[in-house]
Amino acid sequence: MERRNLIEIDGKRLWSTVLRSSEIGPGKRGGMRRLALSDSDKIMRDQFVAWAKEAGCTVTVDQVGTIFARRKGREDLPPVVIGSHLDTQIAGGRYDGVLGVLAGLEVIRTLNDRGIETKRPIEVASWTNEEGARFTPAMTASGAFAGVYSVDYVHALKDDDGFTFGAELKRTGYLGAAPVGGRPLDAYFELHIEQGPILDREHMPVGIVTKGYASHGRLVELFGENAHVGSTPMNERKNALYGASLMVAAAHEIGWSRHATEGKGNASRLVCTPNKFGIIPDFAQVAIDVRHKDAAEAQTMAAELDKAIADAAKKANVEAKVVAAWSFGNERFDPELVGLLKDAASELGVPTREMMSQIGHDAYYVSRVAPTALIFTPCKDGISHNESEHTTLEDSVPGVNVLLNAVLARANR
Repeated sequence: MERRNLIEIDGKRLWSTVLRSSEIGPGKRGGMRRLALSDSDKIMRDQFVAWAKEAGCTVTVDQVGTIFARRKGREDLPPVVIGSHLDTQIAGGRYDGVLGVLAGLEVIRTLNDRGIETKRPIEVASWTNEEGARFTPAMTASGAFAGVYSVDYVHALKDDDGFTFGAELKRTGYLGAAPVGGRPLDAYFELHIEQGPILDREHMPVGIVTKGYASHGRLVELFGENAHVGSTPMNERKNALYGASLMVAAAHEIGWSRHATEGKGNASRLVCTPNKFGIIPDFAQVAIDVRHKDAAEAQTMAAELDKAIADAAKKANVEAKVVAAWSFGNERFDPELVGLLKDAASELGVPTREMMSQIGHDAYYVSRVAPTALIFTPCKDGISHNESEHTTLEDSVPGVNVLLNAVLARANR
């Protein structure tokens, strides 16, 4: 194999940006609490924009708040984009999403250090509300970019306090003017911690993702009627919490029925009102999903989930409405980009393994409109969405170097 002029990042500089990020919106136990479009998210966004401008990038923001930092190319061609997210879970780690955005920034800084021009522009994208922790559904901005959601739909999303996505964009100064999507990308690369134990367990520095688990989710609202818990006959109750609880149990039972083949059923959110002792709840909201590595099996699980929603509503004598539904993960990543990553890793002497992703990423939606690749780096014991999430500079640098050289090769295509 003919060797290219391989280059490497400044690892200490990359890690200094990760450490600075960890100071903005810290959690109670050493991790992060930086919800999308919160005050801390605004501070982090401002910091990223400042770094990008210092690196000579022009910065644009679209109408759902996604930040694009562009390093110009020799020719005005569709860009090669590196992206991920800066928002975190309510009790999240320091690296989930953050490492991918800051790796993109480090790619640009490294090219600047070496005076390397590329034929195509290179952009770093920070997508808004990937986590879905404040506004449901997740991967909101990348979904809008890919045409899955309309801008109006995104702007109307509400958090638990009744604040809308659009109003919070405006409040934080990130209601951009740029259109959402509708422009060609040459390629999209995303680097992310694995959020699983495989790479750490196998002492493997880089995972190259070929496809994802198919996932189907539902956000369901249930409408019942307030009544006294003591005196209301069982057959006259309209208990929204009971109906939601049946749905939670059903999602897990569907997952357990496929446990042997790595299927999963999940319930991540359950709220009800008035949520007080002695009174039957008249409203509940539940977020449930199913996923499987086999797309057809995942579809069957989704059909079972929909039936369980209807059955639970009937049994609880309540009305149930699916207010949001989403499907992702059955996308296959671009073979040519996967090849570039493998070539770069081989020339750098970095071992890799092919793998599937069990978790949602912005790369899924972007892959619907542009050639896309997803690369994983290790995290300790696979712990994520937990403040004890951990990785190291040493575990991260090999993957970022692979990213750098693959992006450079693609940008000179």
